[in-house]
Amino acid sequence: MPVQAHAHPFAANGGPVGVLLSHGFTGSPASMRPWAEFLASHDYTVRVPRLPGHGTTWQELNRSRWQDWYAEAESALDQLVSRCEQVVVAGLSMGGCLALRLAEQRCRDISGVILVNPAVASANRQLHAVPVLKWLVASRPGIGDDIKKPGVEEYCYPRLPLKALHAMMRMWKVTREDLPKVTQPLLMFRSAEDHVVEPLSGRIIAQRVSSRDLCERVLEDSYHVATLDHDAPAIFEESLDFVRRVTAPSGQVVGQT
Repeated sequence: MPVQAHAHPFAANGGPVGVLLSHGFTGSPASMRPWAEFLASHDYTVRVPRLPGHGTTWQELNRSRWQDWYAEAESALDQLVSRCEQVVVAGLSMGGCLALRLAEQRCRDISGVILVNPAVASANRQLHAVPVLKWLVASRPGIGDDIKKPGVEEYCYPRLPLKALHAMMRMWKVTREDLPKVTQPLLMFRSAEDHVVEPLSGRIIAQRVSSRDLCERVLEDSYHVATLDHDAPAIFEESLDFVRRVTAPSGQVVGQT
C-alpha cells in the first residue's frame, strides 16, 4: 500500500537521550514532525513511527488492530533503548494512549511521559453503538483537522473507520485499567477548547496514574491538534525543559554547569 508523501516516519540520531513521539488516530507523523525536528535540533535522538493503517487509506486502517499500533510504537521504543541511555515517550490523542501503555508495560525503559490532549475514554453515548454499527457501516465522517490556526492541515483521513474506532476503544479500556502502573514523571498538555477529546480523559489520567511528579498545562489558544496550532512553540519548549529535567544525572541541577 503506497504511503502518502507527508506520512513517512521520522528518525533522527543525536545524543544519548531518546524521545518517541506517537501520532493520533487517522493522523500521521505529519502532526508530530515539527515537534520532532525541534527536539532533534537540540541533539536528541528522535523517532516518530507511522502507525499501521495510517498515512495510506482509511480502508486499510479499518483492517488494523490496536495491538498492531502498539507493536509499532514498541518497536520504535526498542530502537531508542538499544542506542540511548534514557528515553521519554510522548503522544498526541490516541498517541497519548499508546505512550501511557508503553509506560505501563515498559516502566524500566521510560524516564518520563508527555501527553498532548490524550484520549483514553469518552462520554459520547453514540460510541455505545460502535461494536454493532461497525458491521453495518464501514465509516463515518472524519474528525480531523481540529486546528485553530488558519491555513494549517493535519493530513488526516476524511473518514472515520468504525472497526478501527472500536479497536481504539478496546485499547482505551486496557490502558485505563493499568493506569496505576504509570509511575514516571508526567507532563500533560490539555486544550481548553477541544472538539475531539473531552476533558474526561485528562481527569481520568490525572486521578489514576501513580506519578508523584505530574504537571498539567492548559493550552488557551489551540484546539485538539495542538502540536500544529498556536501553542505548539510552548509545547516544544516546555517539553524540552521536561526532558532535560527528568533525564538529568542524579544530583545535577538542570541549567547549571
